[in-house]
Amino acid sequence: MSDHWPPTRPQIDPKSGFCAETKTFHGLRPTVPLPSPSLPLSFTSFTFSFLPSPPHSHPAYIDASTGHALSFPDLLSQVHSLSTHLLSRVSKGDVVLVLSPPGVDIPVLYFALLSIGAVVSPANPVSTSHEISHFISISKPSLAFATSSTSGKLPPELPFILLNSPDFRSLLEPLQNDYIGELNMKANRVVQQSDAAAILYSSGTTGRVKGVVLTHRNLIASLAPFVAAARTRTTPAVLMMTIPLFHVYGFLFVLKTVATRETAVVQTERFDARRTLRAVEQFRVTNLPLAPPALLALVRIAEEGGLEWDMSSLQVVSCGGAPIGNDLIHRFLRVFPNVWFGQGYGLTESTSGCFRTDGQEGTNYIGSVGRLVAGFEAKIVDPVTGVVLPPSSQGEIWIKGQQIMKGYAGDDKSTCEIIDHQGWLKTGDVGFFNGDGFLFVVDRLKELIKCRGYQVPPAELEDLLQTHRDIIEAAVVPYPNEEAGQVPIAFIVRRPGRDLNENQIKKFISEKVAPYKRIHHVFFVDSIPKNHAGKILRRKLGELASLHMTSRL
Repeated sequence: MSDHWPPTRPQIDPKSGFCAETKTFHGLRPTVPLPSPSLPLSFTSFTFSFLPSPPHSHPAYIDASTGHALSFPDLLSQVHSLSTHLLSRVSKGDVVLVLSPPGVDIPVLYFALLSIGAVVSPANPVSTSHEISHFISISKPSLAFATSSTSGKLPPELPFILLNSPDFRSLLEPLQNDYIGELNMKANRVVQQSDAAAILYSSGTTGRVKGVVLTHRNLIASLAPFVAAARTRTTPAVLMMTIPLFHVYGFLFVLKTVATRETAVVQTERFDARRTLRAVEQFRVTNLPLAPPALLALVRIAEEGGLEWDMSSLQVVSCGGAPIGNDLIHRFLRVFPNVWFGQGYGLTESTSGCFRTDGQEGTNYIGSVGRLVAGFEAKIVDPVTGVVLPPSSQGEIWIKGQQIMKGYAGDDKSTCEIIDHQGWLKTGDVGFFNGDGFLFVVDRLKELIKCRGYQVPPAELEDLLQTHRDIIEAAVVPYPNEEAGQVPIAFIVRRPGRDLNENQIKKFISEKVAPYKRIHHVFFVDSIPKNHAGKILRRKLGELASLHMTSRL
């Protein structure tokens, strides 16, 4: 018998989470126990299980524009009523598209659909009909929830319910006795944690839009660390929702506040920095998650001496969704010296954040996206050799955990390309860990353009450009922009003899895509530089763009 029986478990550094034997980092942050994976349980039931009985009377959600508040008891009542009404219209496993601006009704709808085993599929309400048709081809919804401003973009064959209609409001009313049959149906509808819960739209690693399938287990595992962190507070936080509710960041945050017994102030109008600062004062906001362009807008107002509102309630500003420069972080800390700054890192495919700073970590480790969240493992891999690298070495970030997506809807090939046979998800981003287990993201293998916190797939714009009869070839690359982070610019090879100009190209694209995907500059070239395999040399185009832009100044 071996002298090493029973085998010893790999040693994990209690400070950094690093295991020298496997060269893998482990999440050491606190969490709450997860239910057995085999236990039938919806994300809604798991979330509501953390509420006291009777629930608190303070607001669960507040509309930032009107001040209308939805209390925790009313939230539970509306979710119960809506889910029961929908039983006769929505079967388990049905995909339901949600195409709506943000509002207090959105989390109610999300919770109701999840509770009956429907698959929630929210999309950007500013998407064009062309884009929505593509989303629908991926997720294949049987029903949509829209508003009077978005329903016209839906195909005529897709039935929909208007959220801003009396019919929808009636579905939120307390149930009458004649709904006993529906209640029995609800009791018999069993939701497994392995069931699909949501399909969110992401561009993955190839730049083409895909449907990310997240399960109830993915959402449950992502919620648990938030619940553990909230238990350290003596009073509930008030969180301002400025981030889109169709994005995984906003999708999870607007739901997790219920389990953490926080109040979520939902910004229902287009982001405006001054309006946001006014809301911080009005609703005594403590936590403010922002995209980098929004952070820049707030910093500029403060630097210009425009902070005319009481910011004393604000404790934490967190940033995610796109890279943020260290200079902007330093500027923020100078004008908001009493507010903690936090960063995070995650993907739609990882059910939002897998790294996060906590407390003063964002100030002490400027430039880091934080340590691993509980339940995750991570390693740095040489993208060429596949060798796992030690701390301080740069390579591709790979992550693993119960929060990793089930896969891409109807696209097994792309799923296998991004998740290996051991469950490791290849993020396509380059970074390194320091000795304390903090991750620094330094570059991207991905080609996605991050504009105002949104993902802009170059391949999507290139495909559209090349449908123009006067364009032979096109390439789209990012260009730095202080307000947006990055903006798309295009290199065009015109068909000989055609006089196509920059404004015509911009107009052609703007009619087909959402505003954040619009082309900002166009350069006409004789050819698109490529390598021997035919791949566009985007870095070279980026350098060429810098030269062109400099010459224009």
